[in-house]
Amino acid sequence: MNNQKLIDQHTHIWHSFIKQHALSERQAEQFAHYLELLIEWNQRINLTAITDVPDVINYHFADSLALSKACDLNALQMICDVGSGGGLPGIPLAIAYPHLRVLLIEIVGKKVNFLRLVAKELGMEDRIEVIDLDWRTFLRSTEYPIDAVCARASLRPDELVRMFRAHNSPYRKARLFYWASANWAIEPEEAKWFEKEIPYSVGDKERKIVIFKEQ
Repeated sequence: MNNQKLIDQHTHIWHSFIKQHALSERQAEQFAHYLELLIEWNQRINLTAITDVPDVINYHFADSLALSKACDLNALQMICDVGSGGGLPGIPLAIAYPHLRVLLIEIVGKKVNFLRLVAKELGMEDRIEVIDLDWRTFLRSTEYPIDAVCARASLRPDELVRMFRAHNSPYRKARLFYWASANWAIEPEEAKWFEKEIPYSVGDKERKIVIFKEQ
């Protein structure tokens, strides 16, 4: 099924999403193509358990863009999506904010191939870089000028806050944004770096973005 047919079946929710996020025609086309690729590839490899189109729009696309409630994305230059999987939240953020450079960290080969295909298909190879390293290796062996690290349904915060632990880490000054359910509670291992949490709703779910930073 092509992307126009997918949209035609869910016109109301699609146009509500486009209007809510003030997306251009080009950005809407990119989201539609990404939606098509995500659903098509999910039939071959396990990218997401959410496959119903309205749920993809709400609980993947809109949920990814909820980061705008927690920070001024126009002030950022580069973000890193840890455990990107199917490209969430990194690819929606790259589409909605064309100035952003986005690193997608993913170690599963089939998912790496998918992410690289999406970047090519959307004409975003100059802004999206797929890195097939695990998180610890990435922290030890790279020095990207990252402003924000994003983690949505990937690693736990106690593992993510490794970015703050090494005194010579190039990533200590970046903020960490963690997508969590409304009943998420902080653990002692990560409390040292906790800054605040921003509640929000998407679809019929209550969620929050938890922010960590160097103290």
